[in-house]
Formats: sequence, structure tokens, C-alpha cells
Amino acid sequence: MSVDPRALAETWLSHLAVERGLSQNTLSNYRRDVLRYLDWLDDARLSDLSAVTTADVEAYVTDLRTGRTGRPALAASSAGRALVVARGLHRFGVTEGELSVDVAAEVSPPATGLYLPDTLSIDEVTRLLEAIPTGEVATAVDTRDRALLELLYGTGARISEITALSVDDVTDTDGILTITGKGNKQRIVPVGSAALDAVDEYLVRARPLFATGKSHALLLNTRGGPLSRQSAWAATKAAAQRAGIEKQISPHTLRHSYGTHLLEGGADVRSVQELLGHSSVTTTQIYTHVSAENLRRVWRETHPRA
Repeated sequence: MSVDPRALAETWLSHLAVERGLSQNTLSNYRRDVLRYLDWLDDARLSDLSAVTTADVEAYVTDLRTGRTGRPALAASSAGRALVVARGLHRFGVTEGELSVDVAAEVSPPATGLYLPDTLSIDEVTRLLEAIPTGEVATAVDTRDRALLELLYGTGARISEITALSVDDVTDTDGILTITGKGNKQRIVPVGSAALDAVDEYLVRARPLFATGKSHALLLNTRGGPLSRQSAWAATKAAAQRAGIEKQISPHTLRHSYGTHLLEGGADVRSVQELLGHSSVTTTQIYTHVSAENLRRVWRETHPRA
């Protein structure tokens, strides 16, 4: 029986949205990658998903890495994510009884080199935060941006998790925030006095100037709507320029720095995994590599026989 790849893909995406409760951002990424796979199947004249073989899926991964006319080659990590989506589609087809064999299950992702995320030193984080004006000279936007960056570094949360916070989420917290992460999974994260003080100042001095009564979001833009990821990115870049930090940083850099600084300060990997909301400890272990690189650098610079 013929299986229409596009019809199955739409059913799968609906399943991910309704049954799995994936976020809109994650669903958008899945849709992008599944459409990439469907377009490749069209080019390969494979209109029946049940006729696709393991060799076809392997050829797809190869094409992702080498590129084709009008389609630039993907990095190994991006090709690996695209393969995960193709695998998910085939696995769903088997689960639903549409396909008899999961031909993608044994296809290996392309090898990737060790990825060490960009981080800031503790001194650079301090400079970044202190570059934003405070007190009487600060504008409402300055006060909001200080609260934003203090929360990002103070909690290690993703930018989507911070912009999703409501005013109620930060009221009477006793130094503990409940963060809603990927798949609507919640975790509790301690937040320090510096971040809470910045949030309190924002709530008193800045948010009332932005609020139009239409949004309960904690962080608002100047029109009264929820702060977007793009605006958060721009605020981070502007603070970096003020601080004279030349590294290419983003809100996610503060998350990486949070994890790295905790490990360098003696926190155990399992605790950092919980704080960051990683589903697997192997994701968190990348920060141990960052810390090891830092130790290696210090050793090279200071040991007389390095």
C-alpha cells in the first residue's frame, strides 16, 4: 500500500503538537527539517514512503553534507538534526501501521567535532551587566534590559523561557523561580538577589510605562507587548558593545556561561543538568569540556615546562 510522505508528515506534526505538546519554536524547526526531507524525496522521485530504503536515507544524509544545486551543504550538527527528524517520520509511520519497516533506524548521523560553546568569563559577565545604566540616569529600556540580562545569567534559562515569564511568576518567589521549558516541562531554579533586585526595579520604574493592560508578560516591549527573542538579542548585543566585549555573544551565551561557571565553582554535573533543564546529562557534559579547556589554557600559560 502506497504511503504519501507529505500526508504522513502533516499527521506526524499534528501529533507532535497535540500529543507531545512541543513548543511552537520546536515545531517550526521540525517542520523546516521534514520539508527538507520531503523535497529531497521529490527530487529523488520517491513519492511512496514505503518504497524508501536505508540506502536512500543514507544518500539523503550525504547530500545534506555535500550540498546540491541551490542547496548549500549543512554542518554535521545541522545534518544530524535533520536526520533525527527523518527518523522520527519513519518511526511514526511504523507506529501508526503505515510502514512495515523502519528503514531509517540504523542510519548513522555524520560525525561531528567537539563543539565548545562560547562563554564569557566572570569578569566579562560583570562588565556586561554593569555596562547598562542604572538609577536616575537609566531609561525605562535600560532598566528592562538590566532585568533581562540579570535573569538570563542568574537562572541559566533559555531566552524563550525568560520571555515566557509572567509577572505572577516572579512575585513572592522566595528566591525560587518555576521555569517552563521544552515540552512544557517545569523545573525550579534558584535566582539570586542581584537578578531579583533588577526585576523589582523594573517592575516599579519601567514596566508601568510600557504596560497597556493587554499582556501579563513580565518583560514588555515599548508598545506593551511581550518582549521578542529578536529584541532580547539586540539588547544583549548593545550591552556587549557598551562593555567593549568583542566576542560574538547572544542571550544563549549567558546560559552557556552560567553552566560553565557553576561547574568551575564546584557544582556537580547532575545538579547543573537539573538547573539547565537538560533531558540528558550528556548535553550538560559539554560544559565539563569547556572547563577542561580553561584549565588547559591556564596550565599552558603558567607552567614552566608547558
